[in-house]
Amino acid sequence: MVMRVFVAGGSGVLGRRLVPRLRASGHQVTATTTSSAKVAQLAQMGADGVVMDGLDAASVGEAVAKARPDVIVHQMTAISMTHAGKPDIKHPDRWFATTNRLRTEGTDHLLAAAEAAGVSHVVAQGYASWNGIREGGWVKTEQDPLDLLEGTAAHVGLKALCHVEDVVLKAGGAVLRYGAFYGPGAIDDQVELVRKRQYPLVGSGAGYSSWVHLDDAASATVLAVEQRARGVFNVVDDDPAPAREWLPHLAACAGARRPIRVPVWVARLLAGDQAVVMMTEGRGFSNAKAKRELGWQPRYPSWRQGFEEELA
Repeated sequence: MVMRVFVAGGSGVLGRRLVPRLRASGHQVTATTTSSAKVAQLAQMGADGVVMDGLDAASVGEAVAKARPDVIVHQMTAISMTHAGKPDIKHPDRWFATTNRLRTEGTDHLLAAAEAAGVSHVVAQGYASWNGIREGGWVKTEQDPLDLLEGTAAHVGLKALCHVEDVVLKAGGAVLRYGAFYGPGAIDDQVELVRKRQYPLVGSGAGYSSWVHLDDAASATVLAVEQRARGVFNVVDDDPAPAREWLPHLAACAGARRPIRVPVWVARLLAGDQAVVMMTEGRGFSNAKAKRELGWQPRYPSWRQGFEEELA
C-alpha cells in the first residue's frame, strides 16, 4: 500500500538513507530540513523537501497539515558539527542541548500536529547502545529498564529519550531504539580521533555497546512504517560486544595504531562519567523482538564486517 510518509529530520545521517528507501518502496515522502540549501538535496532523493523548525509549534503544524501524511517518522536531532559544534562527551548536556529539546518539545509538537491533521501513526527515534540498566547480564531486551545515569551530565539527555518513549507509546506509535550508528557520515569524527590515538580504551574495556549500520536502521524503519508497528524495538546488530573488542577493531579498520588504555580516574577527569560507564559497565541490547515481530534481518549482522567494509 502506497503511503504518504512525513520524515521529520530527513536531511540527517539516517534520513539520507531512509528517504530513498521509502521512495524505492513506492511511498510518497515529504522530508524536512532546517536549511533551505538542503531542499534541493531532498528533491534529488525523491522527496518533497520542506524547511521546518522542529522547535516551533506553528512551523511543525503547518508542515504536517500541508503534507497530509499517513504516518510521521521522527528523526530530528541536532548533533552535527553545524548544529552542535565539536563533540563534547564530557558535557553531553551541552552537546545534546538542542537535540534534547527536539526530543521533548519537538516530539510534543509533532504529536500535536499529528492529532490536528488526523495522522494515526508515528514512528520515532530512540537509542539503545550502551545504556541498558547496569545490573544482571550484559545484553538487555525491551523489557529491561534503561540506565538514566542520575546525577551525571548525561541524565538530561537520557530522560529526554524516555520522554519520546512515554508520549509516542501513549499515542499508539513505535519507538525504534537504534544502536550506535555507523555508515556514511556517521562516525567520521570518531574515526578521526582513533587515527590520532585520542580515543582511548578506558579501564577494563568490559562495557558492552550495540551498533547498527545506517542502512539496517533505515530498513527496520521502513518495516515499522509499513506494518504500523506499535511498541518499543531494539534496532541493533547481532553482535553486542565490549569496548575492548570493538574499539581496537575500529582502529585496525581505520589503519590506525592500537588505542592507548587509560585508567578510569583519568577518563572520568578528562571525558566524564558517560565515557567511563560506556567503556566499563555499559550493557548492550538484543534485536530478537525486531527480528521476530517486524521480520527484520540486518544486512550487516556484525560491526566486525561492517567496519571493514565502511573503512576499506
